[in-house]
Amino acid sequence: MNLHEQLGALEVGVDQLIQAVVAPQAQNIPETPAASAAPEASVDQAEAVAAALAPTPASEDKPAQADAATHMAAETAAQASANATETAASAAAEEKPTLSIGRPAQNVITMTIGGKTVSLHPEQVGQLIEELSNARASMMPEPAMNVPPGWRFVSTKNPAMAAQKQSNGDRLLIMRHTGHGWVPFTFSPDNVIQLYALLTQR
Repeated sequence: MNLHEQLGALEVGVDQLIQAVVAPQAQNIPETPAASAAPEASVDQAEAVAAALAPTPASEDKPAQADAATHMAAETAAQASANATETAASAAAEEKPTLSIGRPAQNVITMTIGGKTVSLHPEQVGQLIEELSNARASMMPEPAMNVPPGWRFVSTKNPAMAAQKQSNGDRLLIMRHTGHGWVPFTFSPDNVIQLYALLTQR
């Protein structure tokens, strides 16, 4: 028997010895509670999973409950939006509109009131001045009797004039102002004398 044959026989003998020692010990090992409970535990887990997946009356009602919750949320959002709109409208109604005047060009004036803008041309501006002047004449308090300090004005040099005698002796004098247009004044005879003296004094 050569060396290789001796090594092979030795390996076979070791394997037989290991099997003879290990196999009886494995047969004598008692079954542990955990090992015996494992199959039962797996069965219980399977039953729990099946119960969770099985439809129950509560789970069958979930779609209807979800629809009801969605509908309620939509109604709440709509009510909140309506309340916000009403609040904004009431706030806008309580806020007084402001007047803003602009002059984008020499012959154009813009007037903005409450977010609405209107462009006025020279003829329309003249009409507006006349309407406002007629309305202001009946308002109180009257304009100041003395020339206010710091008053800004545009004077018209050598204005066109027209005069007319009234039946009671008064004189109607109409003078053309480049900004106000034709401005009428009525003078009693005494005021005519005072005006003449005022204009001719040195």
